[in-house]
Amino acid sequence: MIPRLTDKQILLNYLKNFPVVAILGARQVGKSTLARSMEWDHYFDLENPRDLARLDQPQLALERLKGLVVIDEIQRKPELFTLLRYLVDHQPETKYLVLGSASRDLIRQSSESLAGRIAYLELGGFRLEDLTGGGSELRQLWLRGGFPRSVLADSDESSLLWRNQFIQTYLERDIPQLGIRIPAATLRRFWAMLAHYHGQILNYQDISRSFGVSDATVRHYLEILEGTFMVRLLRPWYGNLGKRLVRAPKLYIRDSGIFHALLGIIDMASLESHPKLGASWEGFALEQVIRRLDIQTPLFYRTHTGAELDLVWEQGGKMYGIEFKYADAPRLTASMRNASADLSLKRLLVVYPGADSWPLAPHIDVVPLQDLSI
Repeated sequence: MIPRLTDKQILLNYLKNFPVVAILGARQVGKSTLARSMEWDHYFDLENPRDLARLDQPQLALERLKGLVVIDEIQRKPELFTLLRYLVDHQPETKYLVLGSASRDLIRQSSESLAGRIAYLELGGFRLEDLTGGGSELRQLWLRGGFPRSVLADSDESSLLWRNQFIQTYLERDIPQLGIRIPAATLRRFWAMLAHYHGQILNYQDISRSFGVSDATVRHYLEILEGTFMVRLLRPWYGNLGKRLVRAPKLYIRDSGIFHALLGIIDMASLESHPKLGASWEGFALEQVIRRLDIQTPLFYRTHTGAELDLVWEQGGKMYGIEFKYADAPRLTASMRNASADLSLKRLLVVYPGADSWPLAPHIDVVPLQDLSI
């Protein structure tokens, strides 16, 4: 088992400061493994019929427990959140770690009664720093995505088989369990079509015409995929610069391995010859950077005159930006200069898959993904 030291340290910090911590993320991403690596005292897995039966009378089952209590797949009994509020207020010595694979919005709506008492850890796949961080590990993580069973498979073929089975299970089991009645084949075709829009500005009308459904249906399907951690809609930065700014979000398939499975990409050779190579690198590096730098509100910047940056965010009252480039030696562009000047960036980084770093201009540097820091 690969220890996920960064996520474990974040979890320990949350448990130190909050009576309830929720780990949210897609099924099979490693939530239970992370939870079981903690020093827990009581564990309830609500996919286990025995544990589910133990919570038929939840107050009797929980009110005498001390230490760290873990409740896995809590979306199966969302009414527990109301009880947890009572318990944490009357038994402050007990901590609760809850895990959920359902929609983040569903979990957060259910836990509104715990406002101020709960912290959320959104767990993605493996981080690059979870592996050794070398070039071969980076390429394997990029190709296979971050789901543990995918990235640790004994071959690319086995990894792709697992990802295809994951997609099928997600569509045929996980989505219906949320009460969503959409035929699995329909959502699969929609998801596969979205893969061709990966890294692009989202045009609802274009997608609705291509898929033959209404704009409202497209938005509904996207809400499902975004809420269940499969798709990221990256919102645009918007400010009063006196410029015409793009206001539609950019679309990404969050896990690069799932993205490649949807496109039928088998190995690095097929990825490197695919027309979506650059977009694939952008999406993979974007997810890694957001988690490594703990960016709470990731945005992108684009004007109608062509200035753009793949990622911008505010930190400590300063603006930062990143451009992702799949290139041996990225060069400074007019777009980078203009965007940096427009936003008064403290620093602009160009992130690429190489091994060396060098400056392009004052406050603008090329850096390898594995060495990224601010």
